[in-house]
Amino acid sequence: MGSYGTTFSVSVMKRDVIAAAMPVHDHWLPMSNLDLLLPPLDVGVFFCYKNCLPLDESVNVLKKSLVEALGPFYPLAGEIIQNNLTEPELHCNNRGVDFIHAHADVELNNIDLYHPDEFVEKKLVPLKKQGVLTVQVTELTCGGLVIGCTFDHRVADAYSINMFLTAWAEIAQSKPISSFPSFRRSMLNPSRPPVENTFYNKQFFPLSSLPPPQSSLPTNPLISRIYYIEAKDISYLQTQSSLNGNPKRSKLISFTAFLWKIIAECEDGFKSCKMGVVVDGRGRFDKLSLSNTMSFSMQNYFGNVISIPSGEVNSSELKEMSLDLVAKMVNEFVSPAMSEEHFRGVIDWVELHRPEPVVAKIYAKMDENDGEAIVVSSGQRFPVNSIDFGWGKPNFGSYHFPWGGQVGFVMPMPSTRNNGDWIVCMHLLQKHLDLVETKGLNVFKPLTSSYLNV
Repeated sequence: MGSYGTTFSVSVMKRDVIAAAMPVHDHWLPMSNLDLLLPPLDVGVFFCYKNCLPLDESVNVLKKSLVEALGPFYPLAGEIIQNNLTEPELHCNNRGVDFIHAHADVELNNIDLYHPDEFVEKKLVPLKKQGVLTVQVTELTCGGLVIGCTFDHRVADAYSINMFLTAWAEIAQSKPISSFPSFRRSMLNPSRPPVENTFYNKQFFPLSSLPPPQSSLPTNPLISRIYYIEAKDISYLQTQSSLNGNPKRSKLISFTAFLWKIIAECEDGFKSCKMGVVVDGRGRFDKLSLSNTMSFSMQNYFGNVISIPSGEVNSSELKEMSLDLVAKMVNEFVSPAMSEEHFRGVIDWVELHRPEPVVAKIYAKMDENDGEAIVVSSGQRFPVNSIDFGWGKPNFGSYHFPWGGQVGFVMPMPSTRNNGDWIVCMHLLQKHLDLVETKGLNVFKPLTSSYLNV
């Protein structure tokens, strides 16, 4: 467990399966080509509340509202099954969501959220064994509680789950749902016939082209940490990334450039250093004219609408670059992905390779000279202050994504302080975390209970 924080045990008090209240027509929902880019990965998200209703009442509110929320969000109560082409397909059979009611013998202010591997993983965020979504509600000895959810990434991206979480909280407060989901896969149909473009060979590849695994080589585990960044430090990075006549860079691009330079410090100079950025395509579709068949906004689309453009630079070059030059480089590889044309091209590229599984190139090492890779995903739309089930907003909320493999993952999210600060969830190699806490010492601050005021 380690010497930091207070060790605690979690006991399961009750297990239920929560299905949608309204009848759900049993049917199969195909995955879109953008869903098919995702391997089987489970993603966690959790919310910590210092105060709540009497505990049994809180759990009953959560169960009752979940029953209602699974009506419009019915795919979350289904199952993923391989079809005869060995591709995943969503069976919307209202199997239900596993709901775990647990108790932890710890107070919220003694949970070391800075070390989520030890204090969150499989304790407060459940392991999903079946279905698409698993929920765990954990009572704390202080009278607070933690709501943890684990979902299958092939069914939903963070934007989609944010939509569900917001609707679930709205239902709990007897409010109308602000955003109903759409599962209209025709929005993301490929061209007929699909158009081949070799540009996408640089960003994606069939799994069959991966080199055979070198099982004799040891792999180092990735470790999770949670930090906070003060608003003034984010603004400083943005200023430094926009010097020397460069246009004002976004906060995310400035942050990504800063992190990329840090990571390059641990390479030997001969290896490359790769960085990927998750781009949400919903707004890209809306900015262009939509055909008559697209009579509603992509903003309601539930599923995966993401692409992961990436850049690769020799680490010795990266170390010597000023932050504004690195930010320019990040902007150059991200910008082409910020269009409907890009996403249409990805959809066609996947179609031309089906049914063979494909994946973004950032996820794999193709040869021994490939250095480390990290993916940054913006969680700025994380509606942490809206997840109020009737007893107030959470004191803390974060995604938790220890996705396995050797590719690092970083997600900056808004703080519950609502003052421009960021919460940053990191899943990196130890050597990278060491650099984050030395080279990035003035920016990345370990999350503490005093910061959260719990």
